[in-house]
Amino acid sequence: MTTPSVTPSQVRTALLLRQEIALLDVRHEAAFATGHPLFAANMAADRIALEAEARLPRKDVPIVIYDNGEGLVPQAAERLAALGYSNVRQLDGGLQGWKSAGHEVFEDVNSYAKAFGELVASRRHTPSLAAEEVGALIASGANIQILDVRRFDEYATMNIPGSMSVPGAELVLRAGRAAPDPETTIIVNCAGRTRSIIGTQSLINAGVTNNVMALRNGTIGWTLAKQKLEHGSDRRGEIGAIAGGETNARDVAYRAGVRHIGLAELAALQAQGDRTLYRFDVRSEEEYTAGHLAGFRHYAGGQLVQEVDMAAPVRGARIVLTDNRSVRADMTASWLAQMGWEVYVLEGGYDGALEVGPPRVIPKPDPSHRYRRPYEGTDVKESAMQAYLDWEYGLVDQLRRDATHGFFVI
Repeated sequence: MTTPSVTPSQVRTALLLRQEIALLDVRHEAAFATGHPLFAANMAADRIALEAEARLPRKDVPIVIYDNGEGLVPQAAERLAALGYSNVRQLDGGLQGWKSAGHEVFEDVNSYAKAFGELVASRRHTPSLAAEEVGALIASGANIQILDVRRFDEYATMNIPGSMSVPGAELVLRAGRAAPDPETTIIVNCAGRTRSIIGTQSLINAGVTNNVMALRNGTIGWTLAKQKLEHGSDRRGEIGAIAGGETNARDVAYRAGVRHIGLAELAALQAQGDRTLYRFDVRSEEEYTAGHLAGFRHYAGGQLVQEVDMAAPVRGARIVLTDNRSVRADMTASWLAQMGWEVYVLEGGYDGALEVGPPRVIPKPDPSHRYRRPYEGTDVKESAMQAYLDWEYGLVDQLRRDATHGFFVI
């Protein structure tokens, strides 16, 4: 089959005008991480049958596929066509064509979320402490509480001594219980920088009265500073919102342009077949499994902000979030809106019939095809960790050069 082509300039125009487009890199993730356009999403050609229908819910959505000369595009086009996708084109010249047109190329994965995090830090001057400073506070018995905003499995692998697991979007909902004394300094950490920046700024935006700081450079910075880590910890933060948390979270979402809708408006959005609609339940996996609204896919809020390119590869689509407590959906939505998404929070729906059962799990790729993150595991070379941090610090300048992002920071 012959796949029609589209120029890099046409793709860039669609991104600038916020038209719907799924720009798919059909190489394996390890190759994708070596360089790609800012809003490209990775969907390896041999994984299209596993991933496409979950990640590309509208069959006539504009899809642009590319590789870097590996010859994967025809296979990818055939597999998409076999699934019923009817608007598939290839990028003229592939990745090299994008570069030759003078457009920016970004390394790593989840690049635009990480670039956004760096933009937030630069615009809001998000406060942070170096690993040595936090280590000294721990050693002195200072009145601090360290909240780890990574996935729980990441936390259990390695964590800052004494820290507690409170995954990203749960912060406003649980920090009040984790640090009930307003004199306690809250220190937010992740593996590198992004999730701790977003977490720290979430608490600040929501009006927490505690002093809040990010652990600068996360567990990477901690390791490079020769500080000791704990392993196998299972401390989890319990529900207890910061004072005024629910009201403040809604106000934060409102300031970012998020709209609350009911079931009637949700039905109206679903009926608009010419627009892609993503529906995500941003609560914990345990809550989702116990009972969730039909048609909503589970994606914990903190990870959704970090991995939105994986969850929602159609740039320009709409997103509806649900959370029976609202606060997690509001905080998650506030960040997605600042990243240029049209995003809504659904009110209600939990008093009716709910579906029960665990989230759908897409099988993981072959480890040999996966990009090894420099913040994963305990055996990463220090040189790789430092190179990763240097890359993150350069992302704001890359955003400026690329000029397609449309991000804003409240």
